[in-house]
Amino acid sequence: MMQVVSKEIPIFAIIINKSLFPEPGFYMITNFIYHFGRYVMLLGQSLGGPRKLNIYFRETIRHMMDIGIGSIIIVALIAFFIGAVTAVQFSYQLGGTLIPRYYIGYIVRDMTIIELAPTITCLVLAGKVGSNIASEIGGMRQKEHIDAMEIMGVNTASFLILPRVIAGLTMIPLLVFMAAIISIFGAFVASVPIGLFSADEFIKGLGMFYDPYNVFMMFVKSVVFAFILITIPAYQGYNVKGGSIELGNASTAAVVFSNVFILLSDYFIALLLTT
Repeated sequence: MMQVVSKEIPIFAIIINKSLFPEPGFYMITNFIYHFGRYVMLLGQSLGGPRKLNIYFRETIRHMMDIGIGSIIIVALIAFFIGAVTAVQFSYQLGGTLIPRYYIGYIVRDMTIIELAPTITCLVLAGKVGSNIASEIGGMRQKEHIDAMEIMGVNTASFLILPRVIAGLTMIPLLVFMAAIISIFGAFVASVPIGLFSADEFIKGLGMFYDPYNVFMMFVKSVVFAFILITIPAYQGYNVKGGSIELGNASTAAVVFSNVFILLSDYFIALLLTT
């Protein structure tokens, strides 16, 4: 027998009674299908055309300020020290080898552009931006603001999620690009003044074997990661049920699942774009 489910749950997302199938792996799969189905349905609702474009425009600008301007300091700080530590560590690893010192600039540049800037930046933003989105939308759900808007005929999924998605897809790639530049600058500042290698060697390494395709990969990753870290927390907050404990759990789940899917997508993007 199967449990009775509400009509809003898609057919492919029905959860089978756990007592009949006690295996944890099977239950985890069905639970994932259930939430994935609701996640896809929510995204479909959020794509509904806005009725008043000026309201959506103001909301989008507000979220662009929150996501972009509000995250500059933390992103810049982390990017600077990532570049600094990368340069120092590779200088230590290459010490006493036959590899020229100017290769450090080449290694720092490609590691920063391909992997460190998009991945680390978006993991940090998943903690800062993602938890904020889940808490904000979840608080509106608990205070019945969403229910009130639905009674007035507002497409709440579109109003609450679409402006955030547009803002994230616009600002997060810019933050990643800024992080890449700051990270390379941090590598220079942290290593050249203390004599690990000369400025000429570092600059020579930066210009070696440059491939614009690496920058393309960086922006592809940043766009995919931005979509993940905006939509998953929005789903968690939109479907909060209960009190403050459930809201805290939703914020935690938003960060955890965003990080997990960012890392998974990072692997698959690397496979698709480098093989």
